[in-house]
Amino acid sequence: MEKRLFIVANRLPLTIEIKDWTPVSRQSSGGLISSVQAYLAADGKELFAQRFWVGIPGCEEETWAQVNSENEDFIYLPVFTASEQYERYYDGFSNSLLWPLFHYFPSYSEYHDADFEAYESVNQKFADRLLAELRPGDLVWIHDYHLLPLAAMLRKHSADVSIAFFLHIPFPAFEVFRLIPKRWQKELLNGILGADLIGFHTSAYREYFLNAATQVMEVTATGGEITWQGRTVSTGFYPVGIDFELFHNAGTRKSVQQLTEHYRALKNDKKMLFSVDRLDYTKGVHHRIKGYKKFLLQHPEYCGHVVFVLVIVPSRHHIKTYAERKRMIDEYIGNINSSLGTIDWKPVIYQYQHLEFDELAALYRACDVALITPLRDGMNLVAKEFVASRDNGSGVLILSELAGAADELGGAILINPNDTAEIASAIQRSLEMSAGEQRHRLKLMQDHIREHNVHTWAARILERLTKSGENREEKAAKLLDPFIIAQLLHKYAAGDRRLLLLDYDGTLLPFASRPEQAKPSAELIALLEGLVAQAGTDIYIVSGRDVAVLDKWFADVPIGLVAEHGAQIKQKNGKWKVTRPIINPQWSRAEQLMNKYVEDCAGSFIEFKIFSRAWHYREVDAFHGEHMARKLYNELIDLADELSLNVLKGHKVIEIRSKGTHKGKAVMEIVNSGVYDVIVCIGDDNTDEDMFRSLRGIKGTFTIKVGAQPSSADYRVLTPYQVHSLLENILNYPQPFRREEV
Repeated sequence: MEKRLFIVANRLPLTIEIKDWTPVSRQSSGGLISSVQAYLAADGKELFAQRFWVGIPGCEEETWAQVNSENEDFIYLPVFTASEQYERYYDGFSNSLLWPLFHYFPSYSEYHDADFEAYESVNQKFADRLLAELRPGDLVWIHDYHLLPLAAMLRKHSADVSIAFFLHIPFPAFEVFRLIPKRWQKELLNGILGADLIGFHTSAYREYFLNAATQVMEVTATGGEITWQGRTVSTGFYPVGIDFELFHNAGTRKSVQQLTEHYRALKNDKKMLFSVDRLDYTKGVHHRIKGYKKFLLQHPEYCGHVVFVLVIVPSRHHIKTYAERKRMIDEYIGNINSSLGTIDWKPVIYQYQHLEFDELAALYRACDVALITPLRDGMNLVAKEFVASRDNGSGVLILSELAGAADELGGAILINPNDTAEIASAIQRSLEMSAGEQRHRLKLMQDHIREHNVHTWAARILERLTKSGENREEKAAKLLDPFIIAQLLHKYAAGDRRLLLLDYDGTLLPFASRPEQAKPSAELIALLEGLVAQAGTDIYIVSGRDVAVLDKWFADVPIGLVAEHGAQIKQKNGKWKVTRPIINPQWSRAEQLMNKYVEDCAGSFIEFKIFSRAWHYREVDAFHGEHMARKLYNELIDLADELSLNVLKGHKVIEIRSKGTHKGKAVMEIVNSGVYDVIVCIGDDNTDEDMFRSLRGIKGTFTIKVGAQPSSADYRVLTPYQVHSLLENILNYPQPFRREEV
């Protein structure tokens, strides 16, 4: 089947203009369109037979009908909205709530129900536009904070497509995210979790998202993967790159050469600092100028010998906070130039306008220092563009440590953008840095961004998205619907020899806060006794619990028992058989480690079994518990080979046991001890996957997963109550007449 790719973003990569009373289109500039086109130019076109771009065109539907929108890279799918609805969706919820809050400006956030309603409505328009085109096997790549609910809207109606979501801005710490009203929090997180793959620029943003999802949605996150509504949702961090060669080779263009010489002539023998930013309160421009002024006051010998070229690109100036920010910048620059400047020297050369590529590349090449100090930034590609443009080995980058790019650009001088004294000190250091140190720092950064360029960014995400779709198909367990239940009941009743393999906790009854509270009810005991009384029926409870507990609870029920994930099996003669050696004395090191986590994690405890140890954290705060569980699991894995143990991650429990012990081996010993016409195996946990895999391919077998998690089982039910219902149906299903019963 031919692969098709859908890129989904707030806007189509087109600008519609009216020329001679006729609407015409031109391609817009922007990081996303540049990134995707670079990927397509390399090998994306060969991978995808058709490529679509879905977004708002920025014009009325009647105007769009007159535009020639043909493009060799994409088929454009426009989404039309009413102007008032778009304003509330874009200027309102997206940029007056999400943007400031995700950038740690909560005081700028505005909370309006009408804005959120418009936000959801516009996202639904995107969903409707996509659903009219999507077919099984398609890949959908959704971009940025404007479209957080979209993936879930698509998933609701189209389960057979692969969906990626990438957030181009920071995801905030939970203490900031939780300022959003709870019902909105859930809608946003549920929307994102509709994707198969969720991408961020940095590992910190990913951890903040996992924290929020754990706290609000009560999901379980293991190794960056979340189990949600029967799917595995993968998360990753993928720092976006740039077209390195485009900027590095810009100096070969005659137009760039001429502009570079022009700017160098203007600065003459002065040192030039350069900044370019969109107009935005997150960019830290005001703090940057204050730091520059402090530098001049502390080092008056540089007055007249340095110039700061500051370019602000117009953006959202109709929003009040942006207009106020521009006024502050204008006034402060005027104050510096009038108080410190002279007739023949202005400390700051300021422009409020867009820059064409040639102008930008020339300024990158002509300046001596790039001063890039956002108060918070998802990535910041300006920093990477500056580094790539320096083809002569000179130049210094001063970069905010709160920009995502700081994680990659270790050769920069990193500063706290709120500290004007540190900015002033960094400026002095950059101007006095030796040529050798500049070359060394630039080479480190250039080597990195050359390798991690825009093509590799897109390729990594789309390759992983393709694999996630393949894995989803492999792990899809069918819901146990009435038709399949009828088949199971008929085959079970018709079989002369039947085997029921049943996990206990989470399968035969819901989880309890502490293990000792999960005693079987009289109803459950009666159900098991009724089932095992049926002719030709064997029942085994295959549990992680120890021998003492299972014997105590089921001593009077004539069923088989498997303890501690297969370490011991209770045979039909009532005696326990040991299948694996008792705990190795060297395990004391693992126990000490687990005890340390009990001390550090209030509410957790260790369950001591004959053949294993289990660290339970069901009563621990959701996020803290999952965070500590990940750490303990990783530390135990490091000891696993040396101590010959297996480390198991179960439902709110981390367990260690002898290597080679698992439920799969135990059930195969049971299966091989008799000849069964039908086998029904039911379990809910990761440890039960060993049973499902071991039984795969055996004729007459039904493997059933309890819960929504991906599984190797053939079928699934969602709760222990459905397991009870199934077992009751088996018990009450009419049994065929058997001659031996006469």
